[in-house]
Amino acid sequence: MEELLGRHYDRLFAVCRRLAGNDADAADACQEALLAVVRGLERFDGRSSFRTWSYRVATNACLDELRRRNRRPLPVIDTPEILQDHASDDIGAVADRLELEKALSLLPVEFRAPVVLRDMVGMDYAEIAEVLNIPPGTVRSRIARGRRQLAVLVGRTGNVAGNGNQDDPEDRRS
Repeated sequence: MEELLGRHYDRLFAVCRRLAGNDADAADACQEALLAVVRGLERFDGRSSFRTWSYRVATNACLDELRRRNRRPLPVIDTPEILQDHASDDIGAVADRLELEKALSLLPVEFRAPVVLRDMVGMDYAEIAEVLNIPPGTVRSRIARGRRQLAVLVGRTGNVAGNGNQDDPEDRRS
């Protein structure tokens, strides 16, 4: 059991970190997810891969943590201090990552979860549909809408992450 959980911990924590927006809530959610995996392992029926099932458990644990977190104040991250700790050639990449993480945290969770599972975990639409228990068409539309909102939040417009949408609906072909 320890080997199984150890093999999947980093990936599950990464999903929780992206969904939760901070290490503390991600660690809590990941711990709850690992406990749920252990408790539910005998009920795992193999209809999906263990990877997909464990992502579903972690995503649900993180969504539960987000609901709990909404009832208490959010911590504020002082990004200038974080940037000062890195070499000057890494500042641009760090700033971009921080900007993306901040934008992700502002994205409604119904869009954040599918975007994270698709763009950061690399799951296909069918797997995401199974993890989130929503139809594949809904997955596609939420990813497109989430990417669009992310682009606006980070101040970029145009064709974002291959979603095919232009800036203005009037610029689209009819």
